[in-house]
Amino acid sequence: MELFEKIEGIFLLVVNYCVLIVELIGVAILVWAVVRAILGLIRKQERVRLDLAEGIALALEFKLGSELLRTLVVREWEELLILGAVILLRAALTLLIQWEIKIEKKNEELAAQKKEEEKSFSPSQKDE
Repeated sequence: MELFEKIEGIFLLVVNYCVLIVELIGVAILVWAVVRAILGLIRKQERVRLDLAEGIALALEFKLGSELLRTLVVREWEELLILGAVILLRAALTLLIQWEIKIEKKNEELAAQKKEEEKSFSPSQKDE
C-alpha cells in the first residue's frame, strides 16, 4: 500500500506541475497578444483586431488544456461539476472567438477584393 501512495503522490505532483506550466503558457500568450494589439493600435495597423482574437483563442486553448489535465486529479463530484462548467464555458468562448475570427477574415478578404477592383478600373472607364 505504501508504494501506491508514493506513486499517487508523484502522479499528483507531476499533474499539478503540468497544469501550472500549461496555464502559464496560456497567460504568456494572452499577455503577448494584448501587448501586440496595443502596439498595433499605436502604429495603426490593420489586422489588430484579428491578431488579438487569434491570440485570445490560442490562450484559451491552453487554459482549456490545463482544465482537462486538472480532471485527472479531481476527487469529489462537486469539484468535477465545477470543473466541467469551467470547461464548457471556456469551450463556448473559444467557439465564439473562432467564429468571430472567421467573420473578420471574410471581411478582410472582401475589403481586399474591393481595393483590387477599384485599382483595376482606370479613370477613363469610370467616366463611361
